[in-house]
Amino acid sequence: MTASEKQDAVEHLEHGKEARLPAVDADFDVNDEKANKRLNRRLDIRIIPLCCWVYLLNFLDRGNIGNSKVLNAETGDDLLQQTSMGTGGYALTVTLFSIAYALFEVPSNYVMKHWVRPSLWLGFLLAAWGVLTIGFAGVQNFAAVVVLRFLIGVFEAGFFPGIVYLITIWYRHDERAVRIALVIAFCNLAGAFGGAIAYGVGHVNGAAGLEGFRWLFIIEGIITVLSAFLVWFFLPDYPTRAHWLSATEKKLSIERVAARGGGYHQSSASRHEVLATCFHPRMLLHYTAYILDVVPQGSFTFFTPTIVTGLGYTSIHAQLLTVPPWCVGFVVAITASYLSDRFNARGAIIVILSTLGGVGWLTAGLLPATSYVARYGCLCLAAVGAFPAAPSLTNWVTCNTPSFLTIPLAIALNNSCAGLGQIIAQWIWRADEVGTGYPTGNFVCAGCSFAVAVIAVVLSVWYGRMNKLGQLDAGLAERAWAY
Repeated sequence: MTASEKQDAVEHLEHGKEARLPAVDADFDVNDEKANKRLNRRLDIRIIPLCCWVYLLNFLDRGNIGNSKVLNAETGDDLLQQTSMGTGGYALTVTLFSIAYALFEVPSNYVMKHWVRPSLWLGFLLAAWGVLTIGFAGVQNFAAVVVLRFLIGVFEAGFFPGIVYLITIWYRHDERAVRIALVIAFCNLAGAFGGAIAYGVGHVNGAAGLEGFRWLFIIEGIITVLSAFLVWFFLPDYPTRAHWLSATEKKLSIERVAARGGGYHQSSASRHEVLATCFHPRMLLHYTAYILDVVPQGSFTFFTPTIVTGLGYTSIHAQLLTVPPWCVGFVVAITASYLSDRFNARGAIIVILSTLGGVGWLTAGLLPATSYVARYGCLCLAAVGAFPAAPSLTNWVTCNTPSFLTIPLAIALNNSCAGLGQIIAQWIWRADEVGTGYPTGNFVCAGCSFAVAVIAVVLSVWYGRMNKLGQLDAGLAERAWAY
């Protein structure tokens, strides 16, 4: 890091205004691990629970369309029948939602970095899609579903990249994966809660003249809107704005992450650094791995109720049976990400998890369609793969960007790939294959999982060689590349 970059980090330019830190103790030591642990405990209480909660809501509102697709289908009260939308229309709707994700993640992170501080921007996004979710309860036709779902995608797009960027502002490189995992793991809980909530809401179908799926959108939308106030008032932005930290803690917060490219930077990256972040072959491998990982992720998000219904269960009971696979993913994600940080072994963790997930999908596709219990077990094994691997994939990108100044861009580009992966997922679960156990969906997810494992091996070897050669980054700074 150059002297000017370090000065920028320490003084922490906040939207063009200098905010110099007060004087600190002369014996200040950025490498004091006891002080770092004390600071992390304070940060973890302030940042992580709130981020986990709002990301749970993000995923609830993202996946509720999958629940509504089959909820109360036996009585003709599901979303598809009430809006005269066939399975092709459903696939188109969630595809456009994913396109919105792919298009608006980079602009959203740009706005948050340069113009609007994190708490205000993330709270605005939360409130906006919450209001749209409530409005979704009034849809009567396919056109209304498409428009509202696309707009929800626009506002949800920047939320997760924004949270990851916030984590890079506050935490060191080897402390991020487990925090990102805690946030992502709550999407597993969201899947579990979403199924449980849908199960309960399915039993009040017809109350006040509204179908069950409409109540689902109303309940989840109201909770989301109310939670926006928590973000506005309680989510920390930058160390210099954290009045609950001492001067020494503020300085420690800034300097401890600056050495490995974390923290807040308003300086602009050079054209070469931006191009390297977008198009360098190893970065393209990262983005490709995330696309492939999101295919089984998207399958869980949008089609778990459909898959379980295909195992011979009614639509309401299928909602409840979606819970165990999500819970498995939650436990594995936390454990694996802790090990990833503890042993600095992101690539190895990704290889193991993706391989296990691939075995689950492959076995489910090879089993007879009537082997319901065995195929349900395979679904739980598949849950070990995609979601638990995602935190390590995401943190790997933040550790190895070609330039420290392009970390927000890399985060947004990487997560934009989620939209592409979701588009693939939305077309592989074919309605005409329900009687054969959805072989296309299972085999595509298996192939994607195994491909992620292969790419992780390639990147691990690549970074090991870069370290051995002492390769500089795009800004000609010395780096310790994470493998």
